Order: sequence, then structure tokens, then C-alpha cells
Amino acid sequence: MNVTIKLVGIFQIGRFKESVREYPTGTRVREVVDLLRIPDPLLGIVLINEIHAGVEDVLMDGDSLCLLPFIDGG
Repeated sequence: MNVTIKLVGIFQIGRFKESVREYPTGTRVREVVDLLRIPDPLLGIVLINEIHAGVEDVLMDGDSLCLLPFIDGG
């Protein structure tokens, strides 16, 4: 299945901004995060098709997955 992955902010460093990638049916967000080597403490927001989601959610063919880091500041 093909999934469009969109990375925001620091997640783009050494990776990409947007990429269509192929994954096996039943792939969870967690598996994509692990393959991209995104550290858990930095993962802030997960969106699937622009709707809030979690790392245990299963991706479907044609989904758009957006990963945003925690934003720190003050």
C-alpha cells in the first residue's frame, strides 16, 4: 500500500519534507516512526488524513501521515 509521509520541522533534517512510500498492509504509525528513527520524546502530533491519530493506528492505502514534533519555547 502507498502512504504519503509528511514531516514537519526538525523531522525533515536528514530526511525529507514529503514522500510517497510503500508499506505492507496493516502497517501501524509506530512502525513508520521507528523506520524513520524519530525519537519518541520528540513526537508531538500525529495526523492521518488531517485528523488527529495515535501511534498504534493502522494505516490504509492512500493515507496521508503527517508527523509533527513537540514545540518548545516560551
